Amino acid sequence: MARDGHIRLLSAHVANKVAAGEVVERPASVVKELVENSLDAGATRIDVNITAGGRKLIEIRDNGCGMDRNDALMSIERQATSKIQDVDDIEKISTLGFRGEAVPSIASVSRFKLKTRIRASDVGTEISILGGTLQDVRAAGVPVGTAIEVRDLFFNVPARRKFLRAYQTEQIHIKNVFVLNALAHPETGFSLSCDGREQYRLPPEAGLDERICELFGAEFFEKLRRVDKEMLGVHVHGFAGIPRQDGRERQQQYIFVNKRPASAAIIGYAVKQAYAMKDGESRPALILFIDTDPGKVDVNVHPAKREVRFNRSTDVREAIISALKDALSMKSASMPVVEVKSVDSVGGTPVAEERYPVQTQSSSMDVMPAVPVAPVDVESGLVDMSEESSPWKWCRVAGHLKDRYILLETDAGYVTVDPKAAIERVLYEKLLAHNVDQPVISQALLIPESVKLTPADADRLRSNLSVIDAMGFKVVDFGDDHFMVESLPGVLGEVSCRELLLNIVHDIEHAGKRRGSEKWMEELIARSICRTGSKRQLKYADDDAAKLVKKLAATRMPYTCPRGKPTMIFTSYRELERKFGR
Repeated sequence: MARDGHIRLLSAHVANKVAAGEVVERPASVVKELVENSLDAGATRIDVNITAGGRKLIEIRDNGCGMDRNDALMSIERQATSKIQDVDDIEKISTLGFRGEAVPSIASVSRFKLKTRIRASDVGTEISILGGTLQDVRAAGVPVGTAIEVRDLFFNVPARRKFLRAYQTEQIHIKNVFVLNALAHPETGFSLSCDGREQYRLPPEAGLDERICELFGAEFFEKLRRVDKEMLGVHVHGFAGIPRQDGRERQQQYIFVNKRPASAAIIGYAVKQAYAMKDGESRPALILFIDTDPGKVDVNVHPAKREVRFNRSTDVREAIISALKDALSMKSASMPVVEVKSVDSVGGTPVAEERYPVQTQSSSMDVMPAVPVAPVDVESGLVDMSEESSPWKWCRVAGHLKDRYILLETDAGYVTVDPKAAIERVLYEKLLAHNVDQPVISQALLIPESVKLTPADADRLRSNLSVIDAMGFKVVDFGDDHFMVESLPGVLGEVSCRELLLNIVHDIEHAGKRRGSEKWMEELIARSICRTGSKRQLKYADDDAAKLVKKLAATRMPYTCPRGKPTMIFTSYRELERKFGR
């Protein structure tokens, strides 16, 4: 290696290999770039065929617009593209690929063959390239569209090839890329074959509902809630899973920005806020599309276009949080049943016809149907749901478990309710209701309670007294770190004032200065109050339990307490029958 300090221009051969390192990380990168080109070409059918995890062969065929001879030759040149013309176009990218680096970069590290034809021509073009060197250009009889063969990837870059993982690992990465594009474009037909075995065959002109069922199965789809909201110039739509009922598994999350598989830090933050998730907690399933003006999104942040940057990130954050909260709180509606092809759970191959529910705008889930507000028969503990658009015709308190949990029987399955978490949710939303349209109702204590705090705790409480007072409290600072609690929010009932104030200052201390807004502090204090207030009676008579379920159903987020823990766990009869082998 020359180390004489002189600067030299790299040869085109070396430069292409260096550039390939940014675009072509592994076989899945090749699939990503070529499938994106097919989509940009208007293809309605894209077929992917791989051998040995993409090491030996990656073949992509499409029925897009194709290229004539001149365009085909231009496509293998660096920085040659049909998708942008000047610098202004970079500020409003609406296509998937645009840099013009993918094809020459891939061709420089493989045995590459391109076949293409436009509809207006009777003959197509075939180009062969070996490690970046053009070998042959000839006329060929090929169908309309483009077919690309990439053989022996990294055959001329052994240092890169040795870092590839096992065939099976590389195949998994390719499947992930395939699924992302198939989800983003349900209107396009896709197929994937691995080592001669067809893994997926997805028909064109499908809706997102049908595409999800084809990729993941009807049972997965039934656990999702439809998301659809437009605000602040941002359209958020797709499907969201309910908060996880266990922490054993991290669910897949698919995020698309203007149909591009990508993400941004603000999106992850918004999802955590909407679900009240803590760091390290299992994440819910999510298939989320975020559509906005292309001029307000910078897609040129990452070499592989994995991340984007928003011009107005606050608007995006608020739109996501609002859309997810609406989806997770909406009441159920009846679900029409249609027939679609079921797919094999392992390979994705269609095996049978299956009937499954297609969700409407206000849809339900088999895993956790919404519990509508309904009349309660206090003698039987029965909640009549016959007048509600619900998957449950009725709901009955069946008993209690460990003197703590409430067991509900429904026509669809059984529900286990944690009353402590349920009370926290009910109290939390009542405490914050004054932010919307309800006045604060306070109740004076018969005997005001005096509480003495440590100097540090007293300072924390003192700096937030205005927020606490706005939530229905009357707390007077008597000096010398003494506080007098004269009234509490009417929804709270009897609690230990000392324990209540200690919980509040404890949470304020651990929150630190991560957020400074009064609204955020109010929510944090409300969670502290609810944790204290929920320590009341936990064992309920059937009529009281039914009333609690009714109150829980009226909340905006009935599935979790304010701290993100589940309020109820639903088990369908269908799941029971499967476990019993029926």
